[in-house]
Amino acid sequence: MKTDFQDFILYLKSEKIVAQNTLEAYERDLKSLLAFLTIKKISSWQQVSQEEIMQFLSERRAKDYASSSLCRLLIVIKVFFKFLKREGAIKVNEIDLLQSPKIWQLVPEILSESEIQALIEQPDRSTLIGARDRAILEVLYSVGLRVSELCALKLFDVDDHYVRIKGKGNKERIVPIGSKAIEAIDYYLCFRPEGGGAQTPLFLGKNNQPLHRITIWKLVKYYAKQAKINKIISPHTFRHSYATHLLDHGADLRVIQELLGHCSIKSTDGYTQMNNQQLKNAFHEFHPRG
Repeated sequence: MKTDFQDFILYLKSEKIVAQNTLEAYERDLKSLLAFLTIKKISSWQQVSQEEIMQFLSERRAKDYASSSLCRLLIVIKVFFKFLKREGAIKVNEIDLLQSPKIWQLVPEILSESEIQALIEQPDRSTLIGARDRAILEVLYSVGLRVSELCALKLFDVDDHYVRIKGKGNKERIVPIGSKAIEAIDYYLCFRPEGGGAQTPLFLGKNNQPLHRITIWKLVKYYAKQAKINKIISPHTFRHSYATHLLDHGADLRVIQELLGHCSIKSTDGYTQMNNQQLKNAFHEFHPRG
């Protein structure tokens, strides 16, 4: 990873003739990203997803980075990943799909329960693709999966009550799955080509190949638009909404930590942000000296 970073800096120096001050800023930005990914034990640029970049930008924001600095940070990351794609260091560049943090504000968007319902109801279940997409949306919300975990699901990873998930670092966890998601999967399997062993992907794309993360990203955006949801969302929005809704309905933070597969409770603390805001609003509205 460090070699690719050094090659990029050399590329900017020799081919793009970037101003020295700009070059130094870019170098600092990418060094901080590399340090962040090292702490996360990510050893390949191919492993870096939108989730990691958003976490990195969120950390910068928490350190009082200005919006202009965050925008510059995202721009240099995008340019760097375009360079990696051009050089063949990564196969697919999903980082290019990230939008400006000035618009996104780096606060995870949460869908209300009614918005989740509207989005999930969009796919046309009379078709194979529609049945598959409905099952995907149901599973994303029912289990709170990362998109990479959903793509990795195998045919026999799901039973009537639980899902076996291989998460980050190949850590395995078994979590409950809701009846609506099971029903959607069963319906999809009526359309899905029969056959396949334990290692056969549950959700198939063209030519019965495993789905890519970007395919999931695009279908979520498509159905959100169909549902007239005017929020900037991604597959990870389902995970944020899953955790927040559990918290809203009284689930313990430690339980949510286990369900999400977070190693540290600090990772789960972020999901309390909107709930803390609700508490603050309620306090000021109802306390006599608020």
